[in-house]
Amino acid sequence: MSVKFVPHVLTVEQKQQRLSISVELRNHATSDSSFLGNVIMGDETWGYGYDPETGVQSSQWKSPSSPCANKERQSRSNLKVVMIVFFDLDGIV
Repeated sequence: MSVKFVPHVLTVEQKQQRLSISVELRNHATSDSSFLGNVIMGDETWGYGYDPETGVQSSQWKSPSSPCANKERQSRSNLKVVMIVFFDLDGIV
């Protein structure tokens, strides 16, 4: 579980509620072998788009006496993308 999704300061009531839900889920999973087959999880991640040059695109013919070409640093573009994946016991849904 990612730290950003879990509050760092929980009240006693919130801790007790999380404990009771966890115990209930554990009891369901131990009593019903097909319980986890009904669970679908999801995950998302954000990232920036990049437009890297391939090795072929960046290579140039040059004479031995010519100076080396300067490569620009790869910079982050304005394109921000999200990838969301849902999966169960069998794999991606």
